[in-house]
Amino acid sequence: MFTSVDDVSARLAETGYLASPAVATTVFLADRLGKPLLVEGPAGVGKTELAKAVALVAGAQLVRLQCYEGVDESRALYEWNHAKQLLRISAGRDESWDEARTDIFSEEFLLPRPLLTAIRGDDPKVLLIDETDKADVEVEGLLLEVLSDFQVTVPELGTITATSRPFVVLTSNASRELSEALRRRCLFLHIGFPDEELERRIVRLKVPGLGEALTESVVRVVGALREMDLRKVPSVAETIDWAHTLLALGADSLDETVVRDSLGVILKHQEDVLKAAAKLDLDAM
Repeated sequence: MFTSVDDVSARLAETGYLASPAVATTVFLADRLGKPLLVEGPAGVGKTELAKAVALVAGAQLVRLQCYEGVDESRALYEWNHAKQLLRISAGRDESWDEARTDIFSEEFLLPRPLLTAIRGDDPKVLLIDETDKADVEVEGLLLEVLSDFQVTVPELGTITATSRPFVVLTSNASRELSEALRRRCLFLHIGFPDEELERRIVRLKVPGLGEALTESVVRVVGALREMDLRKVPSVAETIDWAHTLLALGADSLDETVVRDSLGVILKHQEDVLKAAAKLDLDAM
């Protein structure tokens, strides 16, 4: 998919994703080595967007498994279309069970879910297993066969092996520790908050109408907020939202009134808003 680390940076940038050297290098290695990529970091720093950008670059189908507490095999791998199976059994009343069973446990009655969908067919795919840490520990066992051998076993049909391996991205906000068995199968990448220069470039790209001086002020203020002991520090996504907000308000500079009236865009808890309002020194920025 990629010829070099620089190629990764350039092609991701064409989709609007500005990758740091560490991100570009790890994506290149994951592609070259055929290894799944585990991306950890706080919410809103571009983990999911990275998978979407890679899919765009590759012209690949993005297959997404959104993890949550309670997600199980029927939501991750496959399930049988029970309603259709019952109709088929009812239609063949004169058949023996052995005859009916051979028919109803066939491809026609199989409902593939994201993991199975990602390994079937020859067309390029990017498999995004999003927020892996929100799933129960048992779900990691379902992932091991897929991530090790890129195959899924359906007892009634046998083992389905990928003819074309998908590019796999797992994301985690590190709300719980993932198993060593899962980590061992992946390349690891941590995406933290970008440095000021990269964040300015991101804001310029995503909110081109914002003036240069205001862009610099926004990035500096967000950086100062991240150094505070807040319940939820602002992410890159919130930086971009704030930039859009200031553009919509027609602001040409950050003063106390503008900041106070728009803090709810970047801070999501009242205690954080009050703390930021008390501690922010705009004159020093």
